[in-house]
Amino acid sequence: MSIQERKEREGERRRQQIIVAARRVFSIKGFNKATMEDIAREAELSPGTIYLYFKNKDELYASLSLRILHYLLIRLQHVNSEKIETAEKRYAALTRAMIDVYEFDPLMLINMFNLQTNETLKTLTPELLSEIKVLSCKSIGEISVILRNEDNVQNLPEYNSPLLAEIFWSLFSGVVLFQESKKSVLGEDKVFLKKSLETAFKIFEHGIKDAPSGKQQEKSELLQ
Repeated sequence: MSIQERKEREGERRRQQIIVAARRVFSIKGFNKATMEDIAREAELSPGTIYLYFKNKDELYASLSLRILHYLLIRLQHVNSEKIETAEKRYAALTRAMIDVYEFDPLMLINMFNLQTNETLKTLTPELLSEIKVLSCKSIGEISVILRNEDNVQNLPEYNSPLLAEIFWSLFSGVVLFQESKKSVLGEDKVFLKKSLETAFKIFEHGIKDAPSGKQQEKSELLQ
């Protein structure tokens, strides 16, 4: 191993050390109360070392989202790589994948959705922001492929799969953020997020199946 390779490996190891420490600190103190000094203390490093790898707390916070986004994309790509015969089974595999992503790291999933709805994105480096956008768009694209099937094309010609994918993604993020807000806004200690997601995904599936096709809608309007 060359000296350069050894330096790169050590740099990546140190970077992961900081990320692991940051996750622990954010989970205990929350983003607003956590400081770079807290993270440095948890990682057993000097604050100056932390700033060699991350320019500020926002960038470190955003970097945590990349882990869950990478895992999300891998799970969705796995669903698309399987030869699943029916639309119902493909959708079932999709919902299992999304539940799996939530259970993989609930805290980071919530942080990711919070990140994408606040001003923090504007403070990130172009490279980090681009990586987050690319991973998010690829994930929605994979969902679109899963939802693209003959049943949709035949029965719901006005509902294209990219549109369905965006609605599905909005449903996923909306349920996660609302259920999490119940802890702080409504003061509820017990939040059954997995059950809420399963119910929401089932309603979405029924909505696709029961929605009238373009011809059915025109016929209904003529009869009124």
